Amino acid sequence: MNPTYEFKRKVLVTLVVMVALMGVFAFIGAPNLYAEAGEQDSAVVAVQGNSDSMKWGLIAAAIAFGFGAIGAGIAIANVGAAAMGAIAEKPELASQALIFIALAEGLVVFGFITALMILGKV
Repeated sequence: MNPTYEFKRKVLVTLVVMVALMGVFAFIGAPNLYAEAGEQDSAVVAVQGNSDSMKWGLIAAAIAFGFGAIGAGIAIANVGAAAMGAIAEKPELASQALIFIALAEGLVVFGFITALMILGKV
């Protein structure tokens, strides 16, 4: 069997299992999130409205940092493999290869800064 096809199949199965688990956990946790609180005064409702905006802000910060980390991991995997191959053939290219790896690592920093900016607004 083709190794590329096998890898794509494993990634697809992993993604399907992850989405299924997220759906199960969302189904388990949803009744607690949307349960009726009964009679509430206006101060409690105002705090709950702020809680909803804070919830979405925290989710946005997590997505910003998570995608930055995933993108950096993919970039470093590709750049690092190419850099190791180049260094094996020409050892004098090691400093330039490290610069390219550091540029790929900058994606995490951008994701982290974006997450901090989002959290500063929440």
